[in-house]
Amino acid sequence: MATILRQHAEQLFAEELEELHKQDSDKRPQNWKLSPQSVVTYLIGGKLKNGFEITPKYIGNKRLMEIAVATLTTDRALLLYGLPGTAKSWVSEHLAAAISGDSTLIIQGTAGTSEESVRYGWNYAKLLAEGPSENALVETPVVRAMKDGKIARIEELTRIGADVQDTLITILSEKTLPVPELNIEVQAIRGFNIIATANNRDKGVNELSSALKRRFNTVILPVPDSIEEEIDIVKRRVESFEKIMELPAEPPALKEIRRIVTIFREMRSGVTIDGKTKIKIPSGSLSTAEAISVVNNGLAMAAYFGDGQLNAADLAAGIIGSIVKDPVQDKIVWLEYLETVVKPREDWKDIYRACRDMGS
Repeated sequence: MATILRQHAEQLFAEELEELHKQDSDKRPQNWKLSPQSVVTYLIGGKLKNGFEITPKYIGNKRLMEIAVATLTTDRALLLYGLPGTAKSWVSEHLAAAISGDSTLIIQGTAGTSEESVRYGWNYAKLLAEGPSENALVETPVVRAMKDGKIARIEELTRIGADVQDTLITILSEKTLPVPELNIEVQAIRGFNIIATANNRDKGVNELSSALKRRFNTVILPVPDSIEEEIDIVKRRVESFEKIMELPAEPPALKEIRRIVTIFREMRSGVTIDGKTKIKIPSGSLSTAEAISVVNNGLAMAAYFGDGQLNAADLAAGIIGSIVKDPVQDKIVWLEYLETVVKPREDWKDIYRACRDMGS
């Protein structure tokens, strides 16, 4: 597993899941690997009775995770909704890993996602040779989840066409998938459910029908409440990245992470942290995920093209690249922020010069 670039959650956190399983004395829904209480502990983190430490996967409102987990114990599916970069996919993966021990039953929603990707398809070689048969049927992740009593994940649900979305209605309401070509049906067993994600930047792309909305309980994942919370998220994710990639660089100073998070929060909210200066907002989302990416890229720069110590020069290109999505409008917004907010800050002179040297 050492050569795999990104392990699935159930592999990466196998020790934590095993320890939770051993210590779990609460009632588990059928086909769940852990009790709902232990699933929330896995997500939020905490110390077990034997002193074992569970690292937090989601840093935020615990109640939101309790609502999400409780939803999955019912006959309603779960929709994780929010701004891009608010950990929807991350939470979805960890929920599936903790509940089913398998986060790989996933459909990536795109404009080209077909009905066959959600329901079932056919092995056309077998279909031509044998005619319609169960042997020629190609099962989708949803079908496998139904048969095995597991969680299926659908990423970016609103990217999928409305006609394809509605193929989920029977599955979610009847827990059954008819296969009329074979005059059979697939019936879901206990433990089956669906977690879908959608971001509000896609609102209006392919709106969910009212019939489909009724089959989901929606949990909105907000941006981190406080700057300290967001810094903690970035710090933990960057440390994980450094460990996996084995970068020959020193761990980033908390000061650099704080500055990146401060820039992103200020430009996202349109006001400085102290509330004294209003700022124009760029077109990008400037999410926590993008802040993590900027620090990770800076670490790679420091490791291979610097002295191994993360500094402002290593971060400048990533900062500008995240903020200036529109080369005309966003550049104006960024230059104004650079001159009116960054330049006057005494301990930010290095960031100001580095960004100026990048051609800002």
